[in-house]
Amino acid sequence: MKTTLFARLKIPHVFTLLTGVVLFCSLLTYVVPSGSYQREARTYGELTRTVVLPGTYEQLPKHFSPKGFLLGDPVENRATPVGLVGFLSAIPRGMEAAADIIFFIFIIGGVFGILQRTGTIAALIQKLLDRFAHSGPLLTVVLMTVLAVGGSTLGMGEEFIPLVPIFLIVANRLGYDRIYGLALVSLSSAVGFASATTNPFTVQIAQGIAEIPPGSGLLFRLVFFACSLVVMLAYVLRYGSRVKADPTRSLLGESGFDLPDHQFERQALTAAHLWILLAAAIIFAFVLYAVQSLGWWLAEMSGGFLLIGFAAAAIARLSISDTTQAFVKGMEEMVVAALVVGFARGIQVVLVDGQIMDSLIYAAASLLQHFPRYVAAEGMFLFQSILNFFIPSGSGQAAVTMPLMAPLADVLGLTRQTAVFAFTSGDGFSNTLIPTSGVLMAMLALAKIPYEKWLRFVFPLFVQLSLLAGIFLAIAVWIDFQ
Repeated sequence: MKTTLFARLKIPHVFTLLTGVVLFCSLLTYVVPSGSYQREARTYGELTRTVVLPGTYEQLPKHFSPKGFLLGDPVENRATPVGLVGFLSAIPRGMEAAADIIFFIFIIGGVFGILQRTGTIAALIQKLLDRFAHSGPLLTVVLMTVLAVGGSTLGMGEEFIPLVPIFLIVANRLGYDRIYGLALVSLSSAVGFASATTNPFTVQIAQGIAEIPPGSGLLFRLVFFACSLVVMLAYVLRYGSRVKADPTRSLLGESGFDLPDHQFERQALTAAHLWILLAAAIIFAFVLYAVQSLGWWLAEMSGGFLLIGFAAAAIARLSISDTTQAFVKGMEEMVVAALVVGFARGIQVVLVDGQIMDSLIYAAASLLQHFPRYVAAEGMFLFQSILNFFIPSGSGQAAVTMPLMAPLADVLGLTRQTAVFAFTSGDGFSNTLIPTSGVLMAMLALAKIPYEKWLRFVFPLFVQLSLLAGIFLAIAVWIDFQ
């Protein structure tokens, strides 16, 4: 086999990689012009976001000084590039900014630890494996479709992180490799999130900012979701069949794999397990309803997951000591996954400190207005994909870019619905491979898959999905997508 670029690529540990990106972005603050938009807080449904105000961008002169290079030297009405202290403190401040997500990951990790101690997860997996022992592709289709629907309709992503070890076990028992097991959960949520239908954190916020009816354009989005799902499933199943036929063709270069940290004994699915699953499903359904209708966010969602843990422990009659030990063990397994999110948020911290984030957005919006309609629409998608490297947050990116992209669409003769579609696709598909995505890097850490191996696997799929999005964008322009 020929040595490829991805095969030669060696990526350091995730923390080293993200620290390097924070350093690179800190250096950018010395060369990229600084500037800022005015902002105001607006409410969209149950969520409040601070959005930029179009037409208010002002470039700011930079203030350079020896003190600023080392300690920071803020001056009124000037932008100060990120100094040594700013760089070193960016990751701790990123953890502060992402504290709600970090603790959410710890909580759901602990709850999954309790569910594992009750034997419910082991029994459920065993039931699925018994049922689909000779139908790996069918089980793949079912699992990936369910998770993709969750991402597309409810914007689920972080909630799936603790599922990674479970899906690795499934892949192992069915004769696949680690990459296949991670793809089952990671690609499903990311592709579903990108091909959003009613995602409250992307579609609904973006449509609110663009001042178009919430839920409009649903049929077009459903067709796009179905096509994206087919492309993803075909790609994953093709890779799986190749690995199962010849395990040495795994991109990890291994024939089979061991899961010493995630083994379980064979267990029958008992009545207690079914009651636990029913209680968990009811509570989880209410949590999702509350997010949509009651304005719940991560703190309240964490409380809902805690209730699932309490209910499972009570039904299984676990002692307080056993429950606590299981909860702590579950949280321990999420340490790297949770901290990755804080490291990734440090990138956004330095871009805001150096006041170059708005400049990058202003430059892109100014460039796009000089292109024909079809080219500009594709340019919006490309811009959102690149920007997602720096702002890997759906709602955050919507608040920053949509106030500019919506009126720009009017100038270009595009519908605002098309601008929203370009945003959701660009924001989502790049989450499958950008190293600044906290969710992706957390899942890779749990699966113990080197980033360069995952990149080699997922990049062709990313290209296919991007081409699919480009085709649908052209259709959206052609039909004046409303």
